[in-house]
Amino acid sequence: MQSLSPLRSPRLLALCAALALAGCAAPGAGHAPLAQVTPAAAGLAETGTTAALPAPDWWTALGDARLNALVDQALQGNPSLAASRARFERAAALATASSTAGQPHGTLGIDATRQRYSANGLVPPPVAGHTYDSGNAQVGFSWTPDFFGRHAAELEAALGQARAAQADSAAAANQLAAQVARSYVALARLFAQRDVAQRTLAQRQQLLELSQQRTGAGLDSQVELTQAEAGLPEASTQIEMLEEQITLARRTLAVLCGQAPDAQQDLQPQLAQLALQEVPQALGVDLLGRRPDIVAARWRVEAAGQDIARARADFYPDISLSAFVGLNAIGLDQLLQGSSRQLGVTPALRLPIFEGTRLRAQLRGREAERDTAIAQYNGAVLDAVKQAGDAIASVQSLRRQQTLQAESARKAEQAYDFALQRFRAGLSGQVTLLQTETQVIVQRRLAVDIQARQLDSRINLMQALGGGWTDTTAQLQVSQR
Repeated sequence: MQSLSPLRSPRLLALCAALALAGCAAPGAGHAPLAQVTPAAAGLAETGTTAALPAPDWWTALGDARLNALVDQALQGNPSLAASRARFERAAALATASSTAGQPHGTLGIDATRQRYSANGLVPPPVAGHTYDSGNAQVGFSWTPDFFGRHAAELEAALGQARAAQADSAAAANQLAAQVARSYVALARLFAQRDVAQRTLAQRQQLLELSQQRTGAGLDSQVELTQAEAGLPEASTQIEMLEEQITLARRTLAVLCGQAPDAQQDLQPQLAQLALQEVPQALGVDLLGRRPDIVAARWRVEAAGQDIARARADFYPDISLSAFVGLNAIGLDQLLQGSSRQLGVTPALRLPIFEGTRLRAQLRGREAERDTAIAQYNGAVLDAVKQAGDAIASVQSLRRQQTLQAESARKAEQAYDFALQRFRAGLSGQVTLLQTETQVIVQRRLAVDIQARQLDSRINLMQALGGGWTDTTAQLQVSQR
């Protein structure tokens, strides 16, 4: 029976083409984003000028060399930051791999085999039933041209993820520096509070001695003496509580720096040695757009858009070309003979048919990922605006609080001095002295808290502004090593 050739059967060829076209998937019009990207300057007042960026090593403005060393050590040895950098390296490596998708690829294979061929197999005599050496040396090439932008979209999506990972690493470094600085200030606050508690204990001891003298002279009763004695355990308890908090704070700082928990047992920062930085009164409209976390979120939106382009390209044909040339022979002595040569060329066209449901679902999934990336970016912008605004509001309010508190502290100290003089002269009782002393203690603690909060609010602002980071993510290119 004569075989039927497609070239001699145009009707059959036309029928096959019609079936293929009927089964081809169409991507459709696509879906518009459910939300729009919020500008990074949303919620900021137009100032007419751009506020200066903080210095990259903004923590040095606090003026403490020990803090500078701790931050540097944390940026070098913290495990979480090392993991963030490793994630960036992985994303960059994936981008490099994606960049090779549209390039020609070559392979070289050389192998030799010693084999006994079955006498009852497919290999005919005289090879059948005997043992022979065989060799193969072959060079192969393959190339998939990017006619529909599939490889370009893959590369841009991978680059977007790598750039986002680079910005994430910078955001992690900025956050770590802020954590170290804030923990350092918190530890300095605990030492200052301990100094207040020790001063209170000495004051209570002085009051007890005075009460003992007055009781011995018959000027006070046992009630006043008992009240004076009760003040000592209370002050000692406060000191012990602060000692516990100091130990825990030191351990926290050591771990942040990638050290053993007990590595900073001699660390004793002082609030008085930390300088208050000048801060901007208003933010320029483009300042928050340079925050690394916002830059990372923006690159993820870009990568999600490229993933949609990649999903659309799946609806179109995949064209590839491969070829090989080499030598193959049974018997190694014949391998290098001209008659052992072999070569071939394989052009290929693959077109998805009857896969519309799967491909359109995949496309909708990519579009949903884009909407998620946009929502996350908008959320990051709103959080950044709030964080920066809150920090500036706290800085300004704490400046006013410090002025008012200093006046209150001055009045409380004066009142205590007057009450102590009257008590020594026998003109007032111990209750009045204790009441005025309580106000002094409250003001001393409040002064320490306000000073620490002033430093902490400035650190928060530096973190909110991105820590002076300069965005170089757009310059990231894949390595061709």
